[in-house]
Amino acid sequence: MILVVGGHSRNIGKTSTVCAIIRATAHLDWTAIKITQYGHGECADEGAECGCAPANPAHPYALDEQASADSTDSGRYLSAGAKRSFWLRTRQGELGEAWPSLRELLDGFPEVIIESNSVLTFLKPDCYLVTIDPRIDDFKISAQVQLKRADGVIQTGPGALPKLLSGKPVFDGWDSPTLAEFVQDMAGKRSSSVTR
Repeated sequence: MILVVGGHSRNIGKTSTVCAIIRATAHLDWTAIKITQYGHGECADEGAECGCAPANPAHPYALDEQASADSTDSGRYLSAGAKRSFWLRTRQGELGEAWPSLRELLDGFPEVIIESNSVLTFLKPDCYLVTIDPRIDDFKISAQVQLKRADGVIQTGPGALPKLLSGKPVFDGWDSPTLAEFVQDMAGKRSSSVTR
């Protein structure tokens, strides 16, 4: 199973959602991947200066395995129970450079959970969940483009959801017990395919 967790903005609970799913469905032996895009000294996830860029600027991306549980996002995945955890960093708009390496990684593990919107340009996952807090106006372009593909919505704040999401299952927060049940049901379908 390949499960993608995205979100419409920064700091709305995407990593907390990934960790909650890993904890609640630990029997699936997850490999977790965090994808971060950076540019102009700014992290697309955090919106501030960051150290996301590879040490060698000639390299268009960096893909590293997280060695131990710590307070980083990829470390939190291990704390939640992921068997393995990876962090992929790429320049904004250049995920395609890293796609061959990422695809090879995906082929190596049976259960993968990815925190990203942009990976949906290259991948048709078994399940795509989008995290939304209607109180936050900022809406990533990568999330807008993929919104209609969402299989379910994790709502982390009060308010009305975008009309494109009407009829989709809505889960009240990342720790919703019905979210874990939904993921387990989706795990049985396993119909991932590469679109590019």
